[in-house]
Amino acid sequence: MKKIEAIIKPFKLDEVKEALHDVGVKGLTVTEAKGFGRQKGHTELYRGAEYVVDFLPKVKIEVVIEDNLVETAVEAIQQAAHTGRIGDGKIFVSSIEEVLRIRTGEKGAEAI
Repeated sequence: MKKIEAIIKPFKLDEVKEALHDVGVKGLTVTEAKGFGRQKGHTELYRGAEYVVDFLPKVKIEVVIEDNLVETAVEAIQQAAHTGRIGDGKIFVSSIEEVLRIRTGEKGAEAI
């Protein structure tokens, strides 16, 4: 099993969710996040004063799936989240040793 974490632009969430559903991903977790990479933030004017906005709004999507779906899921996220502009985001893939469904006690792939 693998865990895919994707940091994307908030307005791309619906497209990414649909793309993952289309490739067979049944569930996901979404968290609002703030951060910066190469974008570095920007300056804004508020009541005549200039200030720096260091952290930009992002969305973090987390999905745990079986190994055979990883490539198609990553590709689906990449295509759906792509705008071609700086700040499109990142995708991280890591291994998951065990999954346990609290309600039923199911383990492994059955618990996903």
